[in-house]
Amino acid sequence: MNFQDRRKQADRLRCVPLQDVLLAVGAQADQRDPAKWHTAKGVLSVNGMKFINWKQGGSGGGAIDLAMHLNGMDFSSALQWLARRFSPAMEGDSLRPQTSELSLPVAQSANLTRIIRYLTVQRRLPYRLIEPLVRDGHIYADARANAVFLLLGNKNKAVGAELRGTTEARWRGMAPGSRKNLGYFSIGPVHARHVVLCESAVDAISCAALYPERLCISTSGARPNPAWLDTLLNDKHHIYCGFDSDQTGDQMAQAMIATHPSIKRLRPPLHDWNDFLIALL
Repeated sequence: MNFQDRRKQADRLRCVPLQDVLLAVGAQADQRDPAKWHTAKGVLSVNGMKFINWKQGGSGGGAIDLAMHLNGMDFSSALQWLARRFSPAMEGDSLRPQTSELSLPVAQSANLTRIIRYLTVQRRLPYRLIEPLVRDGHIYADARANAVFLLLGNKNKAVGAELRGTTEARWRGMAPGSRKNLGYFSIGPVHARHVVLCESAVDAISCAALYPERLCISTSGARPNPAWLDTLLNDKHHIYCGFDSDQTGDQMAQAMIATHPSIKRLRPPLHDWNDFLIALL
């Protein structure tokens, strides 16, 4: 791709609606204020193609700036990230997100050692928990050495995947077309009566290491009312909201409990369950 083509690509990708970028990283729209979005970087205010992160003081305009901010990427990496998720429509139209059909990353066994090392050494997750998940294909490595955590729905059918970068350009996102309301990543006894809801797969595994008798589920972002939650409640599970100990986690937990009063708050002693697990080791 020459300079002119790259500039045209950047101009088009910059115009991707910010809400589509936010959804691609698992952000959650605020139930009370449509201009607010809850992200792993804190609460963002979005006005057209501009955004402001009040907590971190960051701001910008356009999809490239937002991708750089949310994923901690440089310009080139953000451009590649957007290009993988959005394709140009007909000339003169806006970009359309490739989210209609699930597109799971292709497994790359050559990168498996890297993601296992990342999870067990850097994230300090017990190998005894990681090994069966890898063996069953619930965790695998893709061609970019991302760790892929499958979301499973009815009859254990894959309905999406969380992605976590393990290289220097680390980021978190979802596989295009993921349907977070149809399933989730989980670990722990299938018939456990106590269930802990966490914000990510890494946190769910961390929580399972701390509470081995509980089923730990990732909601793939702090979401107050995933569609599958009613099924767990109807099955008489004792459910705990284990979202992060930050403003977003507390707000989303409060919204969840307001809708489902039987759910209890289980606040991580540190920012998240992985931080707490690492601190104990």
